[in-house]
Amino acid sequence: MRPFDDIDRLAAWPALDRIAAPARDLVNRVLTDRKVADVLHGVPIGHPLHPVLAQLTFGSFLSAGILDLVPRTRRPATALIGVGLLSAAPTAAAGWADYAQAHEEQQRVGIVHAAANITMLAGYVASLAARARGRGFRGALWGWAALAVGSAGAALGGHLSYHQSLGPNHAEPYAHIGPEDWVDVGAVAELPEGTPVQRTTGDVGVVVVRRGDEVLALGERCPHASAPLSDGELTTADGAECVVCPWHGSVFRLTDGGVVHGPATAPAAVFPTRVRDGRLELRVATWPGVPAG
Repeated sequence: MRPFDDIDRLAAWPALDRIAAPARDLVNRVLTDRKVADVLHGVPIGHPLHPVLAQLTFGSFLSAGILDLVPRTRRPATALIGVGLLSAAPTAAAGWADYAQAHEEQQRVGIVHAAANITMLAGYVASLAARARGRGFRGALWGWAALAVGSAGAALGGHLSYHQSLGPNHAEPYAHIGPEDWVDVGAVAELPEGTPVQRTTGDVGVVVVRRGDEVLALGERCPHASAPLSDGELTTADGAECVVCPWHGSVFRLTDGGVVHGPATAPAAVFPTRVRDGRLELRVATWPGVPAG
């Protein structure tokens, strides 16, 4: 068995739900302002905020650990620990926001990730306390111990992202697996007015909405967690018609797939449409110079 395969045992351990579920519910009770939630998810910057902030927090702690190897540089190491502790608050807030919108198996790993990070922060507080009393070497020992625990926590965070797909854009593959050529998906007259419906183009599903003579189409799967957008409802946000993800409530503009509200930060995949002889045709929007497939 490979070393990191053991992390999947955490994801399959229901006993963790006794801690993970109440933590999720607490975050959802506290985080009720949607604008604040969007900021913490990273909607305004178009990228998950937590990993961006985590670079500052963990990078400060890692740099401090390296400087602590040289006694004469322990003073700047102390300053870096202070930076890490100060940045930990927004980093944790963004992480908890993402955690609350994750699947249960992701939350099981996430709660252990959070526990490791909390332990790391406690170790760095002890490190600062020792340094304040003039015990630099003891402070360095506390720092190295905290860094070891934090490294394990960071590995869990990486596993959540790369192995369990918490954070990546689930709509990105559309540009590579959708059809480049126009594909007939049925008569326009068969489409209900103002209702999301699922259609298949090539080997992929799309959600289609008709408004009079205009037909708009997006990739079926939500970029956040692959929910079927055809099961969502239509709404109007910022003056644009949008579809709401049925699982976590992300809101996407139908015209360009843009994110209006999170937790999603990446846009939905756009499928250009055209009508010929009363028949709807779709194709995937590809990257310039990059063929589908």
